Amino acid sequence: MTAAVTAVMLAYGAEEWLPDAVAAVLGSSGVHVVVVVVDNGCTSDAVDRVKGLSGVRVITPEANVGYAGGCARGAAEATTQYLAFVNSDAIVASDALVRLAAVAAEPRVGLAMGSIRLAHSPELINSAGNPLHITGLSWAGGFNEPISQHAQRRSVMAGSGCCFVIRRDLWENLGGFAAEFFAYCEDTELSVRLWQQGLTVEYVPDAVVIHHYEFSRNALKYYLLERNRAIVLLTTYQARSLIVLVPVLLLTELVMLAAALRGGWGAAKLRGWHWLWRHRRWLRTRRAMIQRERTVPDAVIFQRVTSRFDPANIAAPPGVGVYNAVVGGYWRVARKLL
Repeated sequence: MTAAVTAVMLAYGAEEWLPDAVAAVLGSSGVHVVVVVVDNGCTSDAVDRVKGLSGVRVITPEANVGYAGGCARGAAEATTQYLAFVNSDAIVASDALVRLAAVAAEPRVGLAMGSIRLAHSPELINSAGNPLHITGLSWAGGFNEPISQHAQRRSVMAGSGCCFVIRRDLWENLGGFAAEFFAYCEDTELSVRLWQQGLTVEYVPDAVVIHHYEFSRNALKYYLLERNRAIVLLTTYQARSLIVLVPVLLLTELVMLAAALRGGWGAAKLRGWHWLWRHRRWLRTRRAMIQRERTVPDAVIFQRVTSRFDPANIAAPPGVGVYNAVVGGYWRVARKLL
């Protein structure tokens, strides 16, 4: 039986690659596919160029609702068994979605992500599954490494929002992405929650996705990354874990504040703390929901997290070696308390 997939794709800004990305999804083999494009504020004619295509539906929210909110809006339009989330600058191979849907159909799988490869060097990895640091930091796993090093399917801690497939009923049961994230870390939170349900996050090496990746740097992005990292920590970690991790969490906050001040985004870092305080009631409510629905304790999930911060897609900050030594030493002792 041919799988039916709704592919959700967001449009914002100039969207140079959107028409190509939509065409690639529509050209998928082995699946019945519908594309829902969420126009979050496209400033070019890219959305108009795909609007009239067969199999494409365009919805336009009243305002830019971000990646998280846009995905939620798009997914709400779906009636198919599977949901795919594909970045507007990602070009899927013709058999990528059918391969991902086949893995997502397995009973113990939560989501299946593709082999995300760099468009300028497709023999190199953009992401082959994202590591999760004990402090909530996450980054593109396998970045700039040869695809030959990531040729085997495996379970990974966090999937990449660039391209993944999930069963629609599972997405709906979990409530999808919380709109409060706006952008960044929502894929990490979803992955953690799947592991908490006893499900896995799978990297599928033969589901190839070519990504026109660019790591932008601006105060808004850093604000969202840091704020959302805290949301993930405060809502998904068990109370005992947070207590045990207090020393390294405080150390990391000081390190990140210093980096923010040095990098000129100190106000953005403070703004994130302010948001967390103003939305503390929402955080408590969401935390209660997530902790209530989980079936797997942190002690099991933490076997997959790392205490070493070593992203390859960004320059390591000064003193990262000392930081890793301190955090790694603490974690070797502290994890026994979980």
